[in-house]
Amino acid sequence: MSSPHSPIKRLLVANRGEIAVRILQSARELPNPVELFALYTSDDRSHCDLGRPQHAIEIPSASTYLDISYLIELVKKHSIDAVHPGYGFLSESAEFAHRMWHEAGSIVIGPGWENLARTGDKLQAKQSATECGVPTLDFVENADVDGARAFANKIGFPVMIKAVDGGGGRGIRLVRQESELENSIQRAIGESPSRSVFVEKAAVDGFHHVEVQVIGDRTGQVRHLWERDCSAQRRFQKVVECAPALMDRTLIGKVIGAALRMAQKVGYQSLGTFEFLVSEERQEFYFLEVNARLQVEHTITEAISGVDLVQTQLLLAQGWTLNELEISAQVDPNQPPPSAFSIQLRLCSEDPDNGFALSIGKVTGFNVPSGHGIRVDTNVNVSGGTPLVVGSNFDNLLAKIIVTASSWEATVRKAQRVLADSRIEGVTTNINLLRAIVAHPDFMSGQVDTQWLGLHLDTILEQGKHIKNNIPVLNGSLGASHTAQATLPVSNLLFRKGDAWSITLEPLSKESKQPEKSTHYLSLSRVLRNEFPNSLTADIEYTTPSQTVPYRMQLETTTTAASALVSSHRRGDPRNPHHIVLPLSGKLIEILVSEGDDVAKDQVLAFVKQMKMELEVRSPRSGKVKWVYEMEEEEDVAEGILLVELEGDLRGKL
Repeated sequence: MSSPHSPIKRLLVANRGEIAVRILQSARELPNPVELFALYTSDDRSHCDLGRPQHAIEIPSASTYLDISYLIELVKKHSIDAVHPGYGFLSESAEFAHRMWHEAGSIVIGPGWENLARTGDKLQAKQSATECGVPTLDFVENADVDGARAFANKIGFPVMIKAVDGGGGRGIRLVRQESELENSIQRAIGESPSRSVFVEKAAVDGFHHVEVQVIGDRTGQVRHLWERDCSAQRRFQKVVECAPALMDRTLIGKVIGAALRMAQKVGYQSLGTFEFLVSEERQEFYFLEVNARLQVEHTITEAISGVDLVQTQLLLAQGWTLNELEISAQVDPNQPPPSAFSIQLRLCSEDPDNGFALSIGKVTGFNVPSGHGIRVDTNVNVSGGTPLVVGSNFDNLLAKIIVTASSWEATVRKAQRVLADSRIEGVTTNINLLRAIVAHPDFMSGQVDTQWLGLHLDTILEQGKHIKNNIPVLNGSLGASHTAQATLPVSNLLFRKGDAWSITLEPLSKESKQPEKSTHYLSLSRVLRNEFPNSLTADIEYTTPSQTVPYRMQLETTTTAASALVSSHRRGDPRNPHHIVLPLSGKLIEILVSEGDDVAKDQVLAFVKQMKMELEVRSPRSGKVKWVYEMEEEEDVAEGILLVELEGDLRGKL
């Protein structure tokens, strides 16, 4: 296996969470030793504990993962010669790859800035598909509301509003009627980094989301590693994926052929996912987009192909060829992979019964069974080291559970058993939703299209509760301890730098010669670990009445119950008709009403961002605004705080 390889000596993993663990572990298995660097923020470093790099570097904030200039200086300082961006963050940034090479002399693991620039723009990718004779959906670019309306009336609803540079479900809105157009365009623009969108004919009813895993090397060779069906999704966010697709292989063979033609034309290198909408009933397929990076669901392709995709990325970047890596060209796309089926289940910290509201808190218990055909990718660490605390700054993915077996039926049964035996504590998760999906007859028969989960959601949620209630709870299990934990008071406090208190102290003894009362001031200057009420580590500036210059004390740990403190945020009462309560946790980015405004039922009051998705908060009733939450800038807010208080007689307005 001799070739002009250029071994990587120092690698920076510019990501966090389970994918950082995955990359670090795979890099430690490379044939050549690599010195590894990882990044973390003060409240999120469990991936460093599990991935075990030689160097863990604290960065100032979550936004630093997106700060190209900062990362370039860090790479130069530590003489790092390669950066793996994982997925999300800067993984699809042509600017990042270009500047990292030209300013720091370091390569970014991936297809290179030329491929990123060519495929990252959805409209350029559609043009490339057309040149290769691959079917695409009609669209109109740079459409305002009037242009979108004219296009939709010409081709018929439904249509899709899409950000040119969106991804991961962001910047996408399905519009089924004209009245939804204006708001959908504005929200898609708000989720687009370039604030540029286009309108496309929607292919949704009966269509599956099928993506082809393509891999290319520096010699111009491209291969496929079969396909994945990612149709079990909600609001364009994938929930469950499987490989291979349970569809007509002749049709799938045409889809794979289309992906390879496109990859060959652009000279694609490294990993890439070519995505399509496919209808078996109509025998039609349409090109959707290219994801020029490692995908979240790469795990199931690894399971059915036997190829370590992360390690393959790293070796390709060092000059290895597909032939040297023994990735065969003699794979018939009309035939499925030999005797292998795999399912990935995305376990997320969210409450499906409460509109999929983000569940914020520390993961205190995590047990997913191991065994033959079971793989768990996670950064949850409950056995020592830094525990995982879910907040609004990062993705809420706790783990990817991957099950693999020799037949589809056996794989589904394994998924059902693994989910039944899994227990998670400390946060609410979507595990009951996952249990209900894999137990549904439509899932077993492969009849899940992109609209299936949304159309059956209420039934599936009820089925999930039924499944949960029929799972035996053993003495001493995580389920038993979870019941006890639920009786603890729940904190609605999100401590941040700058939070302050004034405390008035007076002597217990009236005979004391001390002043009757004295006021002391405490201000959080830095929050190091926020796991309140279990523990809190912070620097506190403490000013006494007799000392004008504050001095610093460090609070290491507290076991105080949350109910013992009073938050500056008003807690709403859902039973009070005058209270409009924030229904989900996240980053409050905009409030649209002021005191004295009249609001109508279902009027949008505010926008909350969760993992880069902007979500609407609507009024459940009409009335006049008496009080509104005061915000100066975007901030983390907890579910249950009072957003708006209405005045007057609300009878008849509910």
